[in-house]
Amino acid sequence: MKTVSGKDLCKLLEKKGWFLKKINGSHHIYTKKDRIERISIPVHGNKDMKTGLLKSIMKIVGLEEEDL
Repeated sequence: MKTVSGKDLCKLLEKKGWFLKKINGSHHIYTKKDRIERISIPVHGNKDMKTGLLKSIMKIVGLEEEDL
């Protein structure tokens, strides 16, 4: 699986219609109008996200590996 930084994942979420609700420390909280889920993306510079966290966020958002 391709690795992605928190910054890059935030850009992908915004393209998919999610919007930044707030920033709490180094975590960016995203919501979408028709969804009840809130997604917290850790943005620690350009450090890559761990694979398990990335997969779970992709599952909630509906991203495929090709989208990365």
